[in-house]
Parts: sequence; C-alpha cells; structure tokens
Amino acid sequence: MSVSKTPVGGLRLAVSAAALMAVATPSLAESFFLKEQSVRGAGRAYSGETADTGVSSLWWNPASIARSGREVYVGLHGLLLDSGVDNAGSTITYPGGTTVPVTGPLGTGHEGDPIESGLVPNFAVAMPVGDRFALGLSVAAPYNFTTKYEPGSFTRYDALTSELRSANVGLTAAYRVNDWLDVGAGVDVQYVEAFLSSSLPNLSPLLPDGRSTLEGDGIDYGWNVGAQVHTGAWDFGLSYRSEIEHELDGQIGISGLLGPIAGGNVASDGTATFTTPWFASASVRYAVNERLTLNGQVNRAGWSKFDAIRVRYGTTGNEIRQDYKDVTGGSLGVDYVANDRVTFRGGVAYDPTPTRDTERTARIPDGDRWLYSAGTSIKATDTITVDAALTYISLKDADISSDRTLYAGTAAATTSSLRGRADGEGIAASLGARWAF
Repeated sequence: MSVSKTPVGGLRLAVSAAALMAVATPSLAESFFLKEQSVRGAGRAYSGETADTGVSSLWWNPASIARSGREVYVGLHGLLLDSGVDNAGSTITYPGGTTVPVTGPLGTGHEGDPIESGLVPNFAVAMPVGDRFALGLSVAAPYNFTTKYEPGSFTRYDALTSELRSANVGLTAAYRVNDWLDVGAGVDVQYVEAFLSSSLPNLSPLLPDGRSTLEGDGIDYGWNVGAQVHTGAWDFGLSYRSEIEHELDGQIGISGLLGPIAGGNVASDGTATFTTPWFASASVRYAVNERLTLNGQVNRAGWSKFDAIRVRYGTTGNEIRQDYKDVTGGSLGVDYVANDRVTFRGGVAYDPTPTRDTERTARIPDGDRWLYSAGTSIKATDTITVDAALTYISLKDADISSDRTLYAGTAAATTSSLRGRADGEGIAASLGARWAF
C-alpha cells in the first residue's frame, strides 16, 4: 500500500488531534459528573438539598450554612459498578477504501466492567461570625472516575484508558438577612488531572497498532450563589454553580507508527481546553408534621458548555466537537424522624444523559439513569450525628456511535467507525458524620 508524501508537521497535527478526541471520563452519574456530594443527601436521592440547612448541604447551596452554627462534615462514598460494552459492527476503513471489521482479541466483542469502581470523599466545615454571618470551607471531587478497556479491544481506536481526577476547594460566605431569608456566595478552586490512551492504526490490518497518550493537569476557578426561604412548614432553595473553563497542560505521546506515517511519532508539550457545565437547582421541603418531611428538587445542567475540546499543539490548533445538550433531572424523597436519635430517609431520582445517541463514545458510554435510595441518621451523642445511605443506580442501555477520521487532511486518512451497546448498574454505599461544636 502506498501513500503520497505529506508534510511531517501536518501529519503530526493530524495524529495529535486523533489522540485528543476526548478529555472526559464516564461514571454511573450524569456523564462525568459525580453526584455523591453528601451522605445525608444520598439517603433521599439528593432531593430537597438546596432547601436544607447545615454544612452537609454546602455543595448544593452556599446559603445552607447561614444558620447552621459551628459544624464539620466528613463523608465517603464507595461505588461498586457492574458495566459492559458490546461490539455492534465496528469497522475501520483504510486509504484506498478497504474496510475491515474491528474486533477484540480472538474475535471477541464484549468488554466487561470497563467502568472501574472507586471511592469519593467529601469534607466541609462552617463557622459563624457574629449572629448573622457564616464562613464555610468545602473539599469535594466532582469529576473523578476511570474506565479501562483491554489491550486490543474493539474500542481501541476510540479509547483504551481514561482517567480523570479532580479536587474542588470551595470558600463560602453566607448571610442571614432576616428570620426567613438566607443568602450565600462562594468561589471554587478546581484542580483537574487526566490521562488518556488509545491505539492508532497503521496503514494495513497486517501491521501492529501504534499508541497515543495524553496526560495533563491544571487549576481553574468558578463561583456559586444561592438563597433559601424558610416559612414555617415550608423551605425553598435556589442555587447556581458556574461553569469552569479548564486548560490542561501536559504531554502528548505518539509511538509505533510505521512507514509513510512514521513522521507522526512524537513526544511533545500540548494543551487541551474544555468547559464543565453550569448547574442550577431549585428545591422545596414541606414538613407535614413534626416527624414527616417531603422533599422535591429539579436540576438543570448546562452541558452545552461542553461543546468542543480545543487542542493546541506547537503553533497550530484544532477543535473537536462534543455537542453535549442541556438536561433537566429531578428527585423526590422523604425524611421520617423516628425518635429524638434516629431519622430514616428514602428517595428516587432521574438523571438524563447529556450525550447524544449519534455521538456517544467509548470514553463516555453514558445513558439515562434512575437512582433509588434509602438512608438513616443516628445521633450518636448530643454533638455527633452519623449518616449512612445505600443507592441503587440503574443505567439505561445506550448505543455507542463514534466516527473518527484519523490523520485527517492527509493521504493517510483512515476512518474508524465504532458501533457498540453499553449497559450498567451499580451500588453506592455512603457513610459520613456531622459534628456540631
């Protein structure tokens, strides 16, 4: 097979763009966002969070600490996931028009458990300053997951390993305006690091694959605001968390390309920018009596901000469309106070996926999901409360469809057409404690 000569610089740009086709990693949460930010909230499927008071609701509404007093919260969520991705006719088309199937080792077309289980920690503290003012500090991991496919997987030209780690430090100020109105605002300092790898085809199915890797990290900033209204039996809450534009600085590595495309092998500095979504939440809590409280919440996520990944490599750039859509989800739940020491909770939530059926990749094999939760709080002492929750996550089967042109703009242009089907379910076990001091 022969390929006409192309400039090495252009070929390297085409190869690096292929290596950076995705920067996000999936989870059994809303795309690559982890909802597990409060153990108490997990027990009622995160319903009523923006209207509830106390430090464990700080992620959902900065106004929540306006009347909480001195309080510390720690939580840990363990995610045990069962997922699978099946081949549904993936192919690759080489220069000259030769199309062959893409299968796994020994012709297999199933990948079991590509989404790895893991742990998600949270921490928050609130301190009153005078009678009406409070300051808060929180640490969370809103984007934190890993997917891995076997070497030689049918997904290999789209994804092999995808790792995303994040740490969000939030600084919050809240003010009790009067007996019924609280307001709050905060700034977020968010660190993100990522590692991505995939295979790159050489120009014949008889040749071994090359390999691409990207690793990078960066720190960027956002903000959040919120308000709460408390009127006897009713509590209302509104909050907004801004999008954050991330720029990851790191290394791009391309190796194993042979023959006419060997000039694409490179190890170089590079950057990738992308924007995480904004989140808006509205919730209500109604105390039916002294024991029973009903909760409801609606969440709107601005995933259309994740419209593209913009890559810089040397003096040139490339834009890779993602085309996510804004989505609206919601949850309903209850709190039941059994006695002075024990409270029980339950809830159900619906989270639609922001990915589109025609543009879903193996890095983010995401689908609509339902959450079914139960939890409890036990007042161990007069100042320490222990929270626990268990959530079942059901992921709707989702089609994977991703067409990529590798080495675009050169005579070596090769088209990968990934077709698959993803399914999954999981259990989230959460344990935390609140200390009023």
